[in-house]
Amino acid sequence: MRWWSAANFVSNAGTWMQLTVQNLLVLQITGSAAATGLSMSVQAAPALVTSLLGGAAVDRWPRRLTAAISQALLGAVAFTTAVLVALDRLDMTSLMVLAAVTGCVATVDGPACALLGNDLVPPEDVPSAIGVGALVHQAGRLVGAALAGVTAGFLGTAAAYFANGLSFLFVAAVIPFLRPARGAVRQTAVRRGKGGAPGQDMTVRQGLAFFARRPRLVALAGVTAVSAVFGRNYGLTLAVLVTGPLAGGAGAFGTVSTVLAVGGILGAVLGARLRRPSVRLVGTLAAGGALLQAVAGLSPSLAVLLALVLPMAVVESVSDTAARAVLQTDPPAHLRGRVLGVWGSVGTVWSLGGPPALGLLMELAGPRGALVTGGLIIAGSIGAGRLLRERRPAAPVVLRSEDGDVTDRAALGTAA
Repeated sequence: MRWWSAANFVSNAGTWMQLTVQNLLVLQITGSAAATGLSMSVQAAPALVTSLLGGAAVDRWPRRLTAAISQALLGAVAFTTAVLVALDRLDMTSLMVLAAVTGCVATVDGPACALLGNDLVPPEDVPSAIGVGALVHQAGRLVGAALAGVTAGFLGTAAAYFANGLSFLFVAAVIPFLRPARGAVRQTAVRRGKGGAPGQDMTVRQGLAFFARRPRLVALAGVTAVSAVFGRNYGLTLAVLVTGPLAGGAGAFGTVSTVLAVGGILGAVLGARLRRPSVRLVGTLAAGGALLQAVAGLSPSLAVLLALVLPMAVVESVSDTAARAVLQTDPPAHLRGRVLGVWGSVGTVWSLGGPPALGLLMELAGPRGALVTGGLIIAGSIGAGRLLRERRPAAPVVLRSEDGDVTDRAALGTAA
């Protein structure tokens, strides 16, 4: 697990280094901020469809082999981009194609690597392992963004892509030496039908059906969706708030971004201590973070905003860590890849639709109004969902005695 965490830290740092440099590269090629957003959408869009297939592939194929191949493919794409940049042969079309390929491979790589990491610890430690993964992600993001400017400034843009390619190869080289922990949930073998074809129990449809019929997963999706659409996009809302009503500059927003990153790391540390995360905990923390967001929108100064941003980031990071733990441990082992695939597909919907919706809200209500209104919508929606669930009558529990008589527990309570 230590080797896996170290490899993922290097990989995350390389990925964020490339993402940061890629935005600058698109601006250099096109001079258009809209094109920058388009390149990000092209990389994310394949997940709408291919996440379902990627999740099924993770359930069908050995996880270590799947993760190693996907990491090697991502490294190949990064090296190809580095060569094209170094030779000054990269145009917008080729960049979009490479971004789309990266997005397709990532739909397999994401669930494969997530579940592989869970295999390295006993079942009772999986929530902590997910918290460690969140910590590694946040730390890698912070380091990668910082290294991007230094690398691009001294070695050129191609060097950032080359470094990211090496980080993928490092992960691929570590994977063959990983062994599941004693007592870890093992990946079940694929059942075969006639002629050696995969059985019906390995279909994408079963993953969709399980997700749709699992109330706690549907509730988790609802909490995450409303939070993603009306909050979390702080690169947009807080940037406009800091540079607009608070009259700050790029340096001030950089400070806010750093505090957000530190809060995310602290939240990941706290999230790693969770033993039994639940959807109720996720919703409570998300609502608390949303109320802090609403108060932050009323900040009269940068100092007050910074004081609110830190706990806001901590609470939301713990909520995210708990949500990932529920998502990765609730389904049975043979369905987890497909459930993660379904999550990737539905998550892409709100990740693509959230920024435009939030941008429209900012146009109508301004940055302060968007933060306040968005926070209240998130907290109100979660609170309303909680009330509706508590008012819904409980389903009767059927008890069967040793002689075969069936008794309704609700009826027993009424008679008593």
